[in-house]
Amino acid sequence: MLNRIVLAPLTRQRSYGNVPQPHAAFYPETPGIWTKEHVEAWKPIVDGVHAKGGIFFCQIWHVGRVSNTGFQPNGQPPISCTDKGLTSDDIMTFSPPRRLATDEIPGIVDDFRTAARNAIDAGFDGVEIHGANGYLIDQFLKDQVNDRTDQYGGSLENRCRFALEIVEAVSNEVGPGRVGIRFSPFASYMGCGDSSPELLGLYLAQALNKYGIAYCHMVEPRMKLADQRFETLQSLVPMRKAFKGTFISAGGFSKEEGNRAVDEDHSDLVAFGRLFLANPDLPRRFELGAALNKYDRTTFYTLDPVVGYTDYPFLEEGKSLG
Repeated sequence: MLNRIVLAPLTRQRSYGNVPQPHAAFYPETPGIWTKEHVEAWKPIVDGVHAKGGIFFCQIWHVGRVSNTGFQPNGQPPISCTDKGLTSDDIMTFSPPRRLATDEIPGIVDDFRTAARNAIDAGFDGVEIHGANGYLIDQFLKDQVNDRTDQYGGSLENRCRFALEIVEAVSNEVGPGRVGIRFSPFASYMGCGDSSPELLGLYLAQALNKYGIAYCHMVEPRMKLADQRFETLQSLVPMRKAFKGTFISAGGFSKEEGNRAVDEDHSDLVAFGRLFLANPDLPRRFELGAALNKYDRTTFYTLDPVVGYTDYPFLEEGKSLG
């Protein structure tokens, strides 16, 4: 890679309606990857990124209980590891989930495998399994949500089983060198927290070594909520030391903090989200010490395909830095 900077995965809601199956969605206008039509639609997009020299991984996710019946096929309840629902708020209304039966879980694992194959067929360089931020995999991982009594609940090993089965299935399908996974063990997004987040993160980091995947991507402990940063003595350093492959850190980094994380061997790569969205030439700006465009939070989750998405200027407007 040319630098240590990667673009963090950012929820996209500007597409025609990346999830493995229709029952995996909640947010409107999120892209899919479960049909051959999706594969064909992605190909020119992937080609465009490759033409600019980019490396492009497709993040595949399932929202689990973070949904409502209006977004589910035939108005069915959303599925989860539990039947405990999320509390609705002024922005989102959540429906009570249906607890997955034990014999249904292999089918969900297979949905991730199929999505990964479709992503590779579309030309993506790899896939990132979304195991963070309160969505389905995270719901299985966290003891504040997972109340199962079968082999997918209870002990730390059991709660991690679903995630690791997906890693294994996807790695077997497309090759481990094309697979990454993202976790947020310290976060409490969508009411999804854990009583021992460091133990959870450490177990996952160690368990992943068995599969030889491309990278492990974790969210910093200071980002316990989506848009707030907390001061904490906890860190990802134990997980970084435990994982034997490439380690990516994300969560509110500045240029200086990113440099320090790499210099002190706390991370191999640093993911930037909001700064990268507002600065399409972020690595170049960092290199030159140039001023950064300020991001506009009010446009983050709007449907316009240009405003707040592709209209932030380069250092030299209209010129590619590739």
